[in-house]
Amino acid sequence: MRAEVRRAVARGVEHLTGRQQADGAWRGEYGGPMFLLPMYVAVCHAAGQAIPEERRAGMLRYLRRVQNPNGSLGLHTEDRGGCLFTTALGYVAMRVLGADASELHAARARRWIHAQGTPVGAASWGKLLLATLGLYPYDGLSPVLPELWLLPRALPIHPGRLWCHTRQVYLPMAWLFGRRACAPEGELTRALRRELYDRPWAEVPFAAHRHSVAACDDRYPITRLYRAAAELMAAYDARHRPALRARALDELYDHICYEDQATQDLDIGPVNSVLNALVHHFAEPGGERFRRSFAALEQYLQETPEGILFNGYNSTALWDTAFAVQAILASPQPAAARAALERAQDFIRDNQVLDDLPEHARYFRHPSRGGWPFSDRAHGWPISDCTAEGLKAALGLEAWGLTRGAVPAERLEDASRLLLGYQNPSGGFATYELQRAGAWLEWLNPSQVFAGIMVEHPYVECTSSCLQALARARARFPGRFERPIGRALERGARFIRGQQRPDGSWVGSWAVCFSYAAWFGVRGLRAAGAAPGDRDLQRACGFLIGKQRGDGGFGEDGSSCAERRWVPAAEGLAAQTAWALSALVQAGLGGTEPARRAARFLLARQEADGGWPREPLVGVFNHSTLIDYDNYRRYFPVWALSEYDAALPG
Repeated sequence: MRAEVRRAVARGVEHLTGRQQADGAWRGEYGGPMFLLPMYVAVCHAAGQAIPEERRAGMLRYLRRVQNPNGSLGLHTEDRGGCLFTTALGYVAMRVLGADASELHAARARRWIHAQGTPVGAASWGKLLLATLGLYPYDGLSPVLPELWLLPRALPIHPGRLWCHTRQVYLPMAWLFGRRACAPEGELTRALRRELYDRPWAEVPFAAHRHSVAACDDRYPITRLYRAAAELMAAYDARHRPALRARALDELYDHICYEDQATQDLDIGPVNSVLNALVHHFAEPGGERFRRSFAALEQYLQETPEGILFNGYNSTALWDTAFAVQAILASPQPAAARAALERAQDFIRDNQVLDDLPEHARYFRHPSRGGWPFSDRAHGWPISDCTAEGLKAALGLEAWGLTRGAVPAERLEDASRLLLGYQNPSGGFATYELQRAGAWLEWLNPSQVFAGIMVEHPYVECTSSCLQALARARARFPGRFERPIGRALERGARFIRGQQRPDGSWVGSWAVCFSYAAWFGVRGLRAAGAAPGDRDLQRACGFLIGKQRGDGGFGEDGSSCAERRWVPAAEGLAAQTAWALSALVQAGLGGTEPARRAARFLLARQEADGGWPREPLVGVFNHSTLIDYDNYRRYFPVWALSEYDAALPG
């Protein structure tokens, strides 16, 4: 079998290197969420920015391609039940892009929207976006008060304590709400008002629907605590002092401009990038800040065979490149890909963040020096696990003997120090920052469609990546970080063990789901010193083996993330099988029958070009929204089969 595995790995590496881009990076499609493209179309419409005809056609083709048979659009492309929030915005986008109200796709969407009770039941993000287009009045929204940003910073409810993605999204939302920003009314506005609602616009009791939400959007219902807080905020908003509101709007705008400047106008993600562009349009129509902000949105657009979509980040470059490098280095013959590894080393070196941002504490930013973002240096937001995987790849390339383009030693030390600073008192590592408030703030989550968005939470995946990187840094710099890294490994291992369920599983938060978390959980404990026979590693593998399919593969449905239990997929999937196989090998079970069957599955699934077939989405965020990590099917099977090969006797 070894010869067969090595041939498959060699073909997989050849396929992978063939997809490397000129700058040395790998980038993959990162679509899936169905609110992103309609938001981009909304800002174009509100700001009067013409969309070229060819692009309009590509966007319409994509929206029609992902529309469900019942006429709805899901929260993501595999959400077959539909989501009113995304369908309402998608319908508006279709009409803005030139679709006639009577054409089949628009008519089906409209019927579905009416069957769900019209946009008065859309989740809160949908209502606010519609309000900026004049399609929903602001008095029908739960308030997003700008004045909250003027509260004392020490208060646990200050917005600066929120998870950074939430903070950066609700920052422009609060400005738009406080300004009552609204595009001028035109003929299309009046037509959409007639089409979206089941009665004349003037007769819709919008204010009575402030907390209304359709069943399809009520995925994480608002709590009584949030409802009470929203009523108090609405009472304040009706009597707010204009001078204080103006001061709050100025404070918000200062933070928005700082975010733009710190990220080359890319912003932390596509949602706040679109919203920041809207803010600049309403603050200074046609101004320089709007032109820069709107131009940056181009980096989120991607043309695919299905049409033009809007990605969930400006790119996946660093994340994909770090994993691709580690997969190639694990292969039996990495020298065959030396040129690709040299180019990748240059990319990794050139995209490390070199300095902290000025006044980063004032703007609620964590230190940045030494980190790696998910995409590239221009983006400017380092993440704990991206920094860890970047450091692992850099150290691996250096150890393999690539020194010409190596990351300088002092910058490797910067990365190690940054990782140590990410560890929370619990021992776990979160994403971009330390956890700044208690988990009780989740009781004030207003989104209705996303979970775990209010504060930073430590994750098994992030913790594992950081422990692996720190263990390698300790070996690279003997005596330099011995004590702090030793303590970090011990505390991190306790966190991972504490997150393990009685059945041996871990719940994944950033991919689907239990197989992904098992891969990280096992590797994290091994990095912290656990032996292959460790009881918790064996419990984890026992859980996985119990989920193996008859054909040797592993496959779980995306609904596992929301339901917090293993939901079998219709078939085994390459990425999930690779994660499970790697976990088995790392736990000392590479010579067992379950490992052999998993390897056989990956061999059988490999295509003639050396890659693996496109499969259902395996990425996820906030428990509810699946997202595409297209390259996972390319490097994880190579990595797992390489580890399996190394574990075979002889």
